[in-house]
Amino acid sequence: MITQVYSIHDVEEARMCVDAGVDHIGVALKNGYACPREVELDGIKEIFDFIGNRAKKVLIVVSPGPKEVLEAVEVLRPDIVHICGNYYEATPELKEQLHAIDPKIELMQAIGIPTPGMEEKAKYFSSFCDYLILDSIRPGLTSIGVAGVTHDWSVDRHIVEIVGKCKVIMAGGLGPENVYDAIKTVRPFGVDSFTKTSVKTPDGDTKKDEKLIRKFVLESQKAFAEIK
Repeated sequence: MITQVYSIHDVEEARMCVDAGVDHIGVALKNGYACPREVELDGIKEIFDFIGNRAKKVLIVVSPGPKEVLEAVEVLRPDIVHICGNYYEATPELKEQLHAIDPKIELMQAIGIPTPGMEEKAKYFSSFCDYLILDSIRPGLTSIGVAGVTHDWSVDRHIVEIVGKCKVIMAGGLGPENVYDAIKTVRPFGVDSFTKTSVKTPDGDTKKDEKLIRKFVLESQKAFAEIK
């Protein structure tokens, strides 16, 4: 049972996560598809080198196909590749291609909640992906995630029950104030936070907040201990 924090932008934010005991640390690749808080390839390598084996390194990719994903993986060697699904979704072929680079690399597919056929998608992707991440869709946005809002947790609970051994990470508006209840309700493998462990900066951007990260981890650990 794990905690996951997205989207880390520099080594200092990665340090906050490592010191707080975050299990998965995610960084978004800058490749022209406007993923929030994206980072250039060289910057991600610096962050990943700092993290080392102290947490699992997640590469978040918005891409129209596998080519850019595989090129970045060759350089960065993440522990997990997160396919956002905005344009391109994970395939069994991608899993084979990742394993050809490194058999230890795991594959994560995002499922938007709510979207048509979400339960069928979850069953399909769970047949070859190592993780599913269930994230909110906000009205007016086409992206999966980065919505900063919660969704119907009963959907997550049902998906956890139907996908068998595939590890389900719950996302969507989770932070220190609600992650305990989310875990107790859904009983996922893990929980993810982006917006609710960040604070606004004067220029309208966001940055990670160390106190919020630590509280998110502590509340998560408390709930996970109670559902074992």
